[in-house]
Amino acid sequence: MSHCKLPALIEAQVEMGSVNELEHKSLFRKEEDATQAKAASLMEQGSLSLSFPEHATKSPKNSVLRSIKIVIFSNKLNMLLPFGPLAILVHYMIDSKGWVFLLSLIGITPLAERLGYATEQLAFYTGPTVGGLLNATFGNVTELIISIFALKNGMIRVVQLTLLGSILSNMLLVLGCAFFCGGLVFYQKDQVFDKGIAVVNSGLLLMAVMGILFPAVLHYTHSEVHAGSSEMALSRFSSCIMLIAYAAYLFFQLKSQSNNSYCPLEEETNQNEEACGEDEDPEISKWEAIIWLSILTAWVSLLSGYLVDAIEGASVSWNIPIAFISVILLPIVGNAAEHAGAIMFAMKDKLDLSLGVAIGSSIQISMFVVPFCVVIGWMMGEQMDLNFQLFETAMLFITVIVVAFFLQEGTSNYFKGLMLILCYLIVAASFFVHEDPHEESLL
Repeated sequence: MSHCKLPALIEAQVEMGSVNELEHKSLFRKEEDATQAKAASLMEQGSLSLSFPEHATKSPKNSVLRSIKIVIFSNKLNMLLPFGPLAILVHYMIDSKGWVFLLSLIGITPLAERLGYATEQLAFYTGPTVGGLLNATFGNVTELIISIFALKNGMIRVVQLTLLGSILSNMLLVLGCAFFCGGLVFYQKDQVFDKGIAVVNSGLLLMAVMGILFPAVLHYTHSEVHAGSSEMALSRFSSCIMLIAYAAYLFFQLKSQSNNSYCPLEEETNQNEEACGEDEDPEISKWEAIIWLSILTAWVSLLSGYLVDAIEGASVSWNIPIAFISVILLPIVGNAAEHAGAIMFAMKDKLDLSLGVAIGSSIQISMFVVPFCVVIGWMMGEQMDLNFQLFETAMLFITVIVVAFFLQEGTSNYFKGLMLILCYLIVAASFFVHEDPHEESLL
């Protein structure tokens, strides 16, 4: 009886072994397919911005009216565009500085968003490397234009405070709102992002703090070798070093670490594909994007002139310190697109993209725009330096430390976002009651 059962038992074991082998093969194929899908998805991602596809892009052929419809009438934020011409009319008809400043501020907001859109469209035709450079250049072009106009008017403190405000706004308000909104949507779990990239970004921000801190320490310790000139020389040398470091950062992100993009690695293939974004086609052609980029940049430049001229009058009429206007109100304009984008990505559980928008923009301003303005001021004969004064430098240093601590775990939730937002409110209140000791250089 036992001899009869033995062949049947062996046959059953063989069948079970074949089934297990088939299951292992199918699992191996699924893992291999998932790996290939993940690699393909990562290959399509850019390191500093949204995905820039490398394949041949079909250029749409739009008429002039259709191009205007796509760029101007496809976004609800563009309903604020008429405030720009209205600001110019108020300037010549009423000459109320407060109203000119407010209307210019509102009118520039949609232009900043459309500049980002045109840059993204142009990046479809340039590939990831040039696309990343375009994003680095035009991502904060609004702050750069406002700063150049302020430099031309000799308003060095306005430049320093505006750029400082953009850094603080991105690190605390934009990132905080992204963490908070994403945490509310996914309140049952902690959202995960790439801790390695966050550590690299924190290191770059600390390097920017180092470049800004040392000229201030040199000034307040009265330890200059040549009084009045050593501080400026150190600022210009540090600015050149920071620009070199930022160029190396771009090369590192776009070339050496092309696979370490701002794309969350999910366990399941479908979640990974959704998180990394889908392959899209451009809506406008390359020359349309270039033309729109030129038009929008010119319009931002025009409004920035009226905006900068009205800062002093707005401060007097509203009884608000110029430091508060420069640090809190002006950065809202340049960060409008980043703010909306970071929140949108976080609510879709694409937290690495949110970090790429918020922290990436802070790095662009601190490591590129700030030293670039020092170099531009050097060429213009203006005494623009990296000494942001003691109060402002301490504020930046503490903010970078706080954000670095929040990023070190590689997770986020609504509580962390709420803490960052409350920190920004403390910063705003501090500048509201802060009287700048160099108030005369603001005007």
